[in-house]
Amino acid sequence: MSTVTPVEVSASEGIGRMFRFGWVFGLIWLFYLAYPLGEVLALPHLWQKVLGSAAVVAFGATFLIVIWGFRTANRSGRRVDVRWAWFGLIVMGSLIVVLAVMIGSQSFGATIYIAVLAMMTLPTRQAWVLVAVLVVVIEVVPRIVPDWDPGSFFAFQLVISAVAAWGITQVFKRNHELAVARQQLADLAIVAERERVSRDVHDILGHSLTVITVKAELAGRLIEIDPARAAVEIGEVEALAREALSDVRSTVGGLRKVDVAVELGNARTALASAGIDADLPSDADVVPLRNRELFGWTLREAVTNVIRHSGARHCRVDVQASRIEISDDGGSIDDGGCIDDSGNGLRGLAERVKAANGTLTVGRSRTGGFTVEVECR
Repeated sequence: MSTVTPVEVSASEGIGRMFRFGWVFGLIWLFYLAYPLGEVLALPHLWQKVLGSAAVVAFGATFLIVIWGFRTANRSGRRVDVRWAWFGLIVMGSLIVVLAVMIGSQSFGATIYIAVLAMMTLPTRQAWVLVAVLVVVIEVVPRIVPDWDPGSFFAFQLVISAVAAWGITQVFKRNHELAVARQQLADLAIVAERERVSRDVHDILGHSLTVITVKAELAGRLIEIDPARAAVEIGEVEALAREALSDVRSTVGGLRKVDVAVELGNARTALASAGIDADLPSDADVVPLRNRELFGWTLREAVTNVIRHSGARHCRVDVQASRIEISDDGGSIDDGGCIDDSGNGLRGLAERVKAANGTLTVGRSRTGGFTVEVECR
């Protein structure tokens, strides 16, 4: 027996439901063995009746064992080994030969069981080859052996039963494929959610810790020159740390929403603390609701880069309905004054922009520094 994945176990639940009654399901279909059993019991000699009845019982028992093994394997997450399936089918075929010697072509009705089991336990090509062989045997042998009746409809019944069993297996196969697709979508959703959380936490902490660092450095310089101002800065550091912690908790819980208007206020404070002259719009009312969160993330990431990497003296933010641009006059990209587009922050921003069907442009600003532009359709 070979193992299968949890997805395949889930996909096999349809088969398990069909066989939820186990041996009872197979036992119901053994009703049709009453016909060859009746022929056996009509034989003239006692030894023929005993031998024939034993063959019928053994045939039914083998059928039940294969059904039971098929059901148990699927419910426990295993596949029925093809070799074991063939072994059971060969045993059943051998018993049919024994019955055929005793009661003639009336034993061929039992070939339906072989056809159905073949469809359920064998690969499709092997199953259809076996069905074709059985049809040839049923149609040819009665016409060769004297006193055998070639006019029965066993071949027709066998083909119909095989087609029905094949249809059922195809339904199971489609259910399996759907289960695999659902599992893949679930896995992708988990990965996407993890990436979202990590991206949000990175952006939130990157900005907050940058501002905290700037304010802590300023407080350190002021502590001897202007203790009162230093105390104010330290108080703001504490407030920012608490706010960052709250933002991380909200982000992990999926509750936090970034808005460009709020980020404009944060940017103004952060740039002022870093001693960078800021040219910011007074509000962001022109930005429609669909773009406000994306533009907020863009502004947060870009301002963080300006403070952390650029060494700029001036930062300009231009906000329009479908476009936002942040530029500075710091060190150029070629001079290493700003991070390149391989940074985690810009990579996360690129993913956000792509998800919103927007365009991200990163490059040199007109004043020789760094510029980040996002445009939405």
